[in-house]
Order: sequence, then C-alpha cells, then structure tokens
Amino acid sequence: MTNSGCKSAPFGSQVFSFQSVVIGIALFLGVSAVGAAEPVAHDADSTAGDTRYGPLGLFDSRSSYGLGVYPEPFLVDDSDLEVNEARLDWFHLAGKGARSDLMTAEVEKGFGLLTLEVEVPYEYDTFSAFDTVTGHADRSRIQGFDNVDLGARAPFYQFVSQDGSFDTTFGAAIEVGVPTNSPVSKNAEIVPKIFNDTTLGDHFTLQSIFGYSMLLGSGDEGGLHTFEYGFDFGYTIYHHELPLPDVEELIPVFEVLGDTTVNHAEAGHNELLGNVAFRANLKAIGRVQPRLGIGYVFPIDQGARDDARWGIITSLVFEF
Repeated sequence: MTNSGCKSAPFGSQVFSFQSVVIGIALFLGVSAVGAAEPVAHDADSTAGDTRYGPLGLFDSRSSYGLGVYPEPFLVDDSDLEVNEARLDWFHLAGKGARSDLMTAEVEKGFGLLTLEVEVPYEYDTFSAFDTVTGHADRSRIQGFDNVDLGARAPFYQFVSQDGSFDTTFGAAIEVGVPTNSPVSKNAEIVPKIFNDTTLGDHFTLQSIFGYSMLLGSGDEGGLHTFEYGFDFGYTIYHHELPLPDVEELIPVFEVLGDTTVNHAEAGHNELLGNVAFRANLKAIGRVQPRLGIGYVFPIDQGARDDARWGIITSLVFEF
C-alpha cells in the first residue's frame, strides 16, 4: 500500500537531494550506535538535569524507550528499541475481485540504542473477473518473495517530565528493500524515516512514524515516490487490573496507516487504512516471552476502499 494529497511540484523544487538525506541518516545511525553511552543508575530523588547522558545530553536515563512499554505495532513500522526479537505475521486483505495474503518473518537485534532488523515477506495474490463472453469468472494469481527489507533505527532526543508522566523519544530510521526479482518484487526501495514514541501516564502510548519511499528501477513503478505515515495508539491493561491467566499485559490498539503518491500519474492519491486490534503479552517461558496479537483491518478513505474491503492481521512475537 502506498500514502496524502501532496502534489509533486513542491518536491521537485526542493534544494536538497534525498540521496543526501539517506546518507545523513545512515551516518547518524552509525554515530548513535557508538556515541550514546549506557545510562547510569540514579537515586529516586535525582532531578531531571541529573538524568541526562550521551552526546550533548540528548538522552534521558529515565526514558521508557526500549523497556518493553510500547506494544509491537501491526500495520505501522516498529520504532521501539528491540534487543532480541523475532516475529511472524500474516496479513489477509480482501478487495473487489482480489485477495492478498502476506506472510512475513522478521528478526531484530539491538546494539546500545541502535536496532537492526531483517524482514522477509512472501506475498500470494489472487484475482477474479467476470468474462462476459464465456460467462465464467477468470481467475489468476501472482506470488513470490517480496523485497527483503533491511532496516536500522536509533533515537536522537529524549525528554521525560520531572514526575515521569510524560515521556517522549524522537528518532530516525532507514529501510532498504532489496528486490528478489520475483513477480511481486522488481524494484529496490529506500525509505528514510523519522519517528516519535510517547507515553502519557502509566497506560497510554502513541507511536508515530513518517517516511518517504523511493522506488528505484524500471517498469511502471520505477521512480515512484510516496509519503508514508502511521500512528499506533495503545492502552496497556496490567495483570493486577485484569487478572487473565498467563497474561501479563493486555493492550487494545488502534492504528492508522496511510500513504500518498507524490509523483507519476496518480500524484496526490491517498490510501488510509485503520486497524482495531489487541496484543496479549504472555508470561515468559524461560527467557522467551510470547506476545500474541490479532486485528481487524478496514479502509478509511475512498482511496483505500477502491482496493480493500476488510482484512485480518495476526502477529506472533517472541522477546528473548
């Protein structure tokens, strides 16, 4: 899916190149991997100024970033620090005369404040159309491994209020899609991103991410630029508040995922999907904590309704 009514002219007149943005983000992520020292312990009565650390004091040791506070998103890209994580997702989307199934395996590894990820998706699409000549429905399918995505992300600024009720982290990320030359993967993709993870109080979380996708290569989609955005709202219910067997936390989630085509013939075309879901963080089995999730996906705007009617997404995450 691609993402809001932006027109291509402002992008054509910008004075910097997106190649420079990509290089800049890559250099920033490399510096973040080695430049931010581990936070040190502080007394409970430490002031906010005592908790700053890292280059220029940009980070706060009281931050909840990377502590498992933020639920793993479903449709929206993950932006939290993940030390050791593996996940398997299945996304089924049904539209007018088309059905799509996307199975994705992903591994994430953290180094300091830097998270590296590898994502391998397999796509299976079926299409049907009524042939007025034969009086029968013609069916076709296309399948194969989609781009193998290599990603990196790291925070660049954190702020925590003195009482800890407001906690926010800003960061940058980059994703590179390597084509597999399958029927569904012909173009390389580069997506620089910025993100924000925020907690309010003990329950509410908001994860936001914005990216600019650039497809490289030939064909109809070669050179396509897309603005992508997503929001993940979560509300954590702890075991002592809802004592379900073997469930440490139950997290209702609402997501919005959008994309706007920036250039080509469909410049300004927007697609917006919603997802109502929940994730259950189960009790650990040894060192491994399973996190199960399921969501109902639906179109929000007309652009999404042109392609999709409903969908189901399931997610199995292992923290270890």
